[in-house]
Amino acid sequence: MESTQRKTEGDGKKVETDEEVVHLRRQIGLLPAVSLIIGTVVGSGIFIAPKGVLMNSGSVGLSLLVWALCGILSLFGALCFAELGTSFTKSGGQYIYLLETLGPLPAFLRLWIEFLFVRPAVAAYVSLAFGRYVVEPFFEPCDPPMGLIRLVSVLGVTFVTVVNCWSVTLAYRTQIALTFVKMFALVLIIVPGFIALGKGHTENFQNGFEVDSLTLDRLPLAFYNGLYAYGGWFYLNCVTEEVINPNRNIPLAITSSMVTVTILYVLTNVAYYTMMTPAELLLSDAVAMTFANRAIQTIAPVIPVLVALSCLGALNGGLFGSPRMLFVGGREGHWPLIFSMIHIRRRTPLPAVMFQYPLAMLMIFNGEIYQLINFVSFSRWFFIALTTLGMLIHRHRFPLLPRPFKVPVLIAVTFTVACFFIVGMSLFSDPFNTGASCFLTLTGIPVYYVTVHRFRLPKRFRRIFNFCSKQMQILLEVAQQEIQTY
Repeated sequence: MESTQRKTEGDGKKVETDEEVVHLRRQIGLLPAVSLIIGTVVGSGIFIAPKGVLMNSGSVGLSLLVWALCGILSLFGALCFAELGTSFTKSGGQYIYLLETLGPLPAFLRLWIEFLFVRPAVAAYVSLAFGRYVVEPFFEPCDPPMGLIRLVSVLGVTFVTVVNCWSVTLAYRTQIALTFVKMFALVLIIVPGFIALGKGHTENFQNGFEVDSLTLDRLPLAFYNGLYAYGGWFYLNCVTEEVINPNRNIPLAITSSMVTVTILYVLTNVAYYTMMTPAELLLSDAVAMTFANRAIQTIAPVIPVLVALSCLGALNGGLFGSPRMLFVGGREGHWPLIFSMIHIRRRTPLPAVMFQYPLAMLMIFNGEIYQLINFVSFSRWFFIALTTLGMLIHRHRFPLLPRPFKVPVLIAVTFTVACFFIVGMSLFSDPFNTGASCFLTLTGIPVYYVTVHRFRLPKRFRRIFNFCSKQMQILLEVAQQEIQTY
C-alpha cells in the first residue's frame, strides 16, 4: 500500500510517508484513555490499602469517610490536570507543567525523583502485590515464601516492560483488556457484600465512628494509603501528544474515570466490612482473598487470579505513562538525550521504558509494601501540589491564555491546600520515610546545577558520555523524533 511505501516527487527525490517517519502517533481514543486511567488507578491499592487506611484511621466509619474524601480529592486533582492537559499541548505531565509554570529547577527535580525512586518504588509495590496474590493460594493457610513472591513479581515487571518496548498498540490493547478484568473483580466483591448487607449483616458498622484508637498524627498516613489506591489519574497527561482530540478526550476521560473509581472503591470497602470484622481485616495481607474465602467460597480460587491481573494492569498503565515524562525531559534538554529516542521500527520510547527496569528490580528485592507506599507518597504529592500551585500562578499571570477546559478556582485552591497540608503532616507521622524521600529529592539540586544550569561536566567526561550514548543508540536501534507532534 502507498501509506507504507516511499512516494517519489517529480525530481526523483523520495519523500517519507507518515508511516515511515519516526515519531509517536496519535492513536489513543476515548476508550483507551479511560482504560489507561481506570486500569492504572484500580490496581493493587483497593486490595492492599484498606488495611493501611483502617490501621491509621482507627474505625470503620472513619475509614469509609477517608475513602470517600480521597476519591473527591483525587477528582479535584484530576480536574486540575484536565485543565493543564488542554492548556499545554506537550506530553510529559507534571514535568512539562512545572517547566512552563514554575521553571526548570522544579521540573528537573520531578524528573529526578521519577527516575530515581518514584516509578521504581511504585512498580515494586504493585508487582509485590501481584506476586503475593499469585503465590498465596498455593500455600494456604501458611505464609508463602517471600523469595518466591519476589521472583513472581520480577516476572510481572519483565512482562509489562517487554510489552511496552514492543508496541504502543499492544500496550494499550492490553490495558483495555485488563481494565475490564479488574472491573469484573470489583463487581464480584461488591455484589456478594451487598447481598449480605441486605440480609442484615450490619454488626461491623455499629459504633463505626469510635475514635478511641485515633491519633491525629497517624491520620495523614490513612489518607496516604487511600490516595495511593487512587494514584494514577495523572498518567494520561503524560501521553497528551498521543491522544486523539485531547481537548475533548482528556477532560471527558479523567472525569468519567474518577467518578466511576470513587463509587466502586467506597462500595468495595462497604462489602469488605460487611463480611469481615476490623480485626480480621487488619490481620490480612491479602484482603480480597480473605473476603472471598468468607463470602464466595465456590469461586474463591478465581479471586486471586483476577486481583493479580488487576495489579498487572496497574503496572502496565504506569509503565505506559511514566516513561513519556523522561522522554520529554530528554527532548527538552533536562535529561540524557538517549531517553528522547524512539525505536525506528517499533515506534516505542524504548530507552525510557527499558532504563527504569533495573531500579525497579532493586526495589523489589529490598522493599516492603507499606514502607514503599509512605516512602513514595511524600515526593509524589508534594510535586502534585506544586503543579496545581503553578497552574494557579500561571492562570493569574496569563489570564487571556486559551484554556479549552477551566476548573473552578475554588476546586484548584482546595486541592492544592489539602495536598500541602497532608505532605506537611506526614513529616510528623512518618519522619523516617518522608524525611528520606525529601532528602533524595533535594539531592537533585546539585545535579541540576552541575549538568543542566551554570556548570558543565568536564570535556573529557562529556566525550565519554556522548560516546556511550551513541553506542547505546546503535545497539537499541533508536532515533529522535523526525517531526513535531505538539
